[in-house]
Amino acid sequence: DPNDSSSPSVIQLETAMGAAISVFPGARAIRVPAHRFAPVKTTNDLLRIWSDAYVLSDDHRIVPAAEGYAEDLVIDLDPAFYKRIDDFVDRLPQGAPSLMRCRRLSVRGDFRFGKGVSISGEVDLVNQSDAPRRIPDGEELR
Repeated sequence: DPNDSSSPSVIQLETAMGAAISVFPGARAIRVPAHRFAPVKTTNDLLRIWSDAYVLSDDHRIVPAAEGYAEDLVIDLDPAFYKRIDDFVDRLPQGAPSLMRCRRLSVRGDFRFGKGVSISGEVDLVNQSDAPRRIPDGEELR
């Protein structure tokens, strides 16, 4: 249960699944090159493609925006506050900040992002208090 932090972890076995379908008569596998999709396995990945660092192409692929640094963008969100999807969404109620010009974002502690926040360069956000810190609407972090 992704909403219960005490539930057991899930392990994805992609290679084993590929071998397993061979026991089904008539089954076929389709190999999809990595450039055809943007894998989302963590909320770090979700924030990357939810932001303007990625765009939807005319052929319906999620691809890095031509003007930004998406392919080299490193995002490290504090798992205590951002690992579960409900917690992640609660902290970004107005949507993802602009990461078009961001190269690295590290968040430690509880932050609530306002509308139209933009992040450029390499940014470390640290909140060691028990109270959430709000990043105001339109704030530019560098």
